Amino acid sequence: MHPVIYDVAVSLDGFISGPAGDISKFAHEGPVVEDYYNRLGGYKLALMGRKTYEFGYEFGMEPGQNPYPHMRSIVVSDSLQLPETSEVTVLKRPSAEGLRAEIARAEGPVYLCGGGAFAGWMLKHQLIDRLILKRAPCVLGQGVPLFGADAPAVTVERTATTPYQNGYLLERFLLR
Repeated sequence: MHPVIYDVAVSLDGFISGPAGDISKFAHEGPVVEDYYNRLGGYKLALMGRKTYEFGYEFGMEPGQNPYPHMRSIVVSDSLQLPETSEVTVLKRPSAEGLRAEIARAEGPVYLCGGGAFAGWMLKHQLIDRLILKRAPCVLGQGVPLFGADAPAVTVERTATTPYQNGYLLERFLLR
């Protein structure tokens, strides 16, 4: 089975966005962003929660549109309603086994792109294999935590660290 990789920007205090989804403190250009876009090309399935999917609406994405056209995208949500012609799949109340089956069908690495509560659920069910953190040189103080409010304790192994000139630190971890 291909790995599930939570590849996400995070503040020094552990938030993937500030209040109301504010991402203005995170880099939007430069080498750390270019490297992220290069990694995106290798993913074959995107997994996300409803809020992460709907966040794309703020940037012109239409309901049902796939935010990552080169890969299959699944949104996990009990409430999201999309048009019948939707380019994404919506899974309502998946079990860990059901999501594992979707992951097994992936044709390559799986990109877990958020959000925090969904990533926490994935972590709790041991569905995340790797973690790539784009650690931003900022403190947000509040917002969406990396793994939501109910993250279980886990052991990780840092496998690589790459510093960037703009103060970012890319960290790669294996979950055990």
